[in-house]
Amino acid sequence: MSKKLYVILSVLVILVVMLTACQGAGAGGKKLKVCQVTDTGGIDDKSFNATAWKGVQDAMKQLGVDGKYLESKEAADYEKNINAFIEEKCDLIITVGYLLGDATKASAEANPKMKYSIVDYAYDPAIPNVVGQVFNTDEASFMAGYLAAGVSKTGKVGTFGGLPIPTVTIFMDGYAKGVAYYNQKHGTSVVVLGWDPADSTKGLFTNSFDDQTKGKEMGINLMDEGADIIMPVAGPVGLGTAAAAKERGNTYIIGVDADWYNTAQEYRSIELTSVLKNMDVTTVNVVKTVIDGTFKGGVTVGDLKNGGVGLAPFHDLDSMVSADLKKELDQVKAGILDGSIKLK
Repeated sequence: MSKKLYVILSVLVILVVMLTACQGAGAGGKKLKVCQVTDTGGIDDKSFNATAWKGVQDAMKQLGVDGKYLESKEAADYEKNINAFIEEKCDLIITVGYLLGDATKASAEANPKMKYSIVDYAYDPAIPNVVGQVFNTDEASFMAGYLAAGVSKTGKVGTFGGLPIPTVTIFMDGYAKGVAYYNQKHGTSVVVLGWDPADSTKGLFTNSFDDQTKGKEMGINLMDEGADIIMPVAGPVGLGTAAAAKERGNTYIIGVDADWYNTAQEYRSIELTSVLKNMDVTTVNVVKTVIDGTFKGGVTVGDLKNGGVGLAPFHDLDSMVSADLKKELDQVKAGILDGSIKLK
């Protein structure tokens, strides 16, 4: 190796090392700190808190930032945990869920120099120092409803929510409309138990995102009414439904937020698919804007087109879904993307 080539290679190595060291650093050269506040479902809810935290962990690995979280055991913890991270001078505070909307707004307005991102919520008008991460989950749950109608043997499918809030009912809306679209296309009359987009008073809710006993009870009630496919939209509560379905047999679960095949492996044998809300991807993208100095308050939307939402593979239950139904699902997705299928 010539001396000149050796010098060039040495310089390149030094530059790579410097770039890696600085990637997660702010303007002052210090390592950026990204801090997440969960809702009461906890960091390991196998749902949206966990998925958002995966985004922080990915940012730690890929971008070299520091990450930390605080769990909220009750609503009173929201403000307390956000304030704790303000005291720690976090560079980005990520709050997770609709229920943290008021606490995040109050904190952001009181601390305009701090940067925030809230998952599953957005403000209108926008707050200059808050990025709202929202998702068109009805697009993916529409496909899930179509799928459920196509594989149901009883002609009844079910759904329920944790609380009657927009980030929950959007799943249920899409699911019910997907079933209705299947009925329209096939001349069938598959019934949705637990939700009617035209009459929210008929909706089923556990009023909890963490009580799995309530999820089990709700699942038993829906199965007793004949549902053989159930989509619980209630965080860890849905695991109780999965337990009931596994015990009963001949009933299958559609997970939400994350791919339950990976996050709830004990129920793989009854997991038909999951409606994915890829909060990890949008979270990493927000962290990148803090690093490169382009952070700006507003809204980022995850949808089918940009991969922010989607339908998980059928995994072990792939044989339940016929080749024809798979083709129809591709056509449904194409229709949503080109606007020929209207969800609103």
